[in-house]
Amino acid sequence: MEYIVSARKYRPLSFDTVVGQAALTTTLKNAVKSGKLAHAYLFCGPRGVGKTTCARIFAKAINCQHPTAEGEACNECESCQSFNEQRSLNIFELDAASNNSVEHIKTLMEQTRIPPQLGRYKVFIIDEVHMLSTAAFNAFLKTLEEPPAHVIFILATTEKHKILPTILSRCQIYDFERMTIRNTIDHLKHVAEQEGITYEEQALAVIAEKADGGMRDALSIFDQAASFCQGNITYEKVIEDLNVLDSENYFKIIDLAIDNKVSDIMVLLNGVINKGFDGGLLIQGLAKHVRNVLMARDPQTLPLLEVSDQMRARYEEQAKKCQIPFLYDALKLMNQCDINYRQSSNKRLLVELTLIEIAQITQPAEDGASAGRKPRRLKSLFKNIIQQQKPKNAAPQVAAAKVAASATAAVTAAASESTTANTANKASTAATTTTTTSKPKLSLGNIGFSFKKMGQKNNETQKGGMQIIPGSINMPTGQDTITDAQFTQTDLEFQWMAMCNRMPQKLSGIATRMKNMNPEITEFPKVEVVVDNDLIKQDIEEIQKSIAKTLQIYLHNDQIQLSVRVAEQTEHVKILSRREQFEQMAEKNAAIAKLQQAFDLELA
Repeated sequence: MEYIVSARKYRPLSFDTVVGQAALTTTLKNAVKSGKLAHAYLFCGPRGVGKTTCARIFAKAINCQHPTAEGEACNECESCQSFNEQRSLNIFELDAASNNSVEHIKTLMEQTRIPPQLGRYKVFIIDEVHMLSTAAFNAFLKTLEEPPAHVIFILATTEKHKILPTILSRCQIYDFERMTIRNTIDHLKHVAEQEGITYEEQALAVIAEKADGGMRDALSIFDQAASFCQGNITYEKVIEDLNVLDSENYFKIIDLAIDNKVSDIMVLLNGVINKGFDGGLLIQGLAKHVRNVLMARDPQTLPLLEVSDQMRARYEEQAKKCQIPFLYDALKLMNQCDINYRQSSNKRLLVELTLIEIAQITQPAEDGASAGRKPRRLKSLFKNIIQQQKPKNAAPQVAAAKVAASATAAVTAAASESTTANTANKASTAATTTTTTSKPKLSLGNIGFSFKKMGQKNNETQKGGMQIIPGSINMPTGQDTITDAQFTQTDLEFQWMAMCNRMPQKLSGIATRMKNMNPEITEFPKVEVVVDNDLIKQDIEEIQKSIAKTLQIYLHNDQIQLSVRVAEQTEHVKILSRREQFEQMAEKNAAIAKLQQAFDLELA
């Protein structure tokens, strides 16, 4: 007896035996019952879901002389018998992949003129219609739009996007769905029972998943597995035959990750790779597994698991052990690994690092080194400074000075980001609290700015409506106790320029203008600044108190008073261009002009 593969032997012969397309077959049966038939149909969808099969069943039902009340063919009339015996003259099948030229389409159009010999319609089934050339499509357009009354076209394709829009607009379009794993398993059970083959449902689930929504593929794989297993399809033999990674590995990895057993996961990964499986395949399968575990946590999402009943129970059991944050973080890590896998030059290392990070998601936090984990968030700045710079008994003053310098720099940086006096006060209060509770206690009274003094000064600043222009490494450290130090005009100009360079970004405009000003000591320690107009004077006066306080600190003199006035008419100085400056210099020093002539220099 001739052997027939299951995909052909168990091909549906009626609408009721079509698997997974209930809505579509119901529509076609109702069209046959009511007699409301369109002149052109387009069946589109993935491979192996029944497009051509439904086209044949529909064509037979259309020409059936005695259709049933449900719209099915009777399989007893002459039209049905001739179709079943493949001798029907009213139903034509054309493979567009090999008959895609204009000549083939013109020959087909000639056949449409001949009326049917038996039955009411001539049905033309054109498979893989997207393979027709553009010229063939255009030759087909007119006939497809207005065919003879006795002609019906049924087009089938797996790539709907390749068909011209003018063709699509002339057809009734039916989109076939992929087979669900549940439907595929049920159909494979039916075939196995008909063939007398014993099976494990979990093994059929692996076959259905491997088929990726195609029933024809599932039946082909089923025949292959049946031959390998000699009539007893088991899970172990199926994964061995199909070279599929055992899902047990995924369950083990998650269980080990929850217990933070990194070493065991590395051993398991090595075993998987030694069996010939790719690390990227493991990550993809593990991501799908974690997604299923996440779905199994909620009864509402449990139906989204397209697995066997036995596997669904296992997912529910593992879902009880896993917390949702762990599953979310694991999915993020695996998604990032999947994105970077192709570009990675060391793919195994990437997979290992990803699994290590997953295994340490639930690891308890540690105060010390992370022992291979991802970097932890930084502790409080002041706490780290105190802990890392512990003063020793042999040199307490040196250690205290280092801590004070680090803390002062931190406070200064925080002050630069502060835009209001209130924020500065909060920062100083936090710093004071931290130093009070930190161990060991440090005496910072005689080395630069202490936290206590900073708090007092900020409070005074808040009361006076002013704040210090922030500094950086130039912050005075050691002369803070001197409040009446002498300073020269050079010292004043140096600290003025340094202050302008340190001013925050929001004051960059006024800082640029202040660099062109020359403050002068009028009557020590009074300082006067001359500006060009009233607008600049107003801008300076808004921050006048802050400027004065900054000069007092950096020049170590609390008696400094700053005044601003607009220059008189006689005091205005003309701003010279570069060329005018050069000419003025050349007049004062003849050597400059000789230097220009000797080297043939030009002013840029």
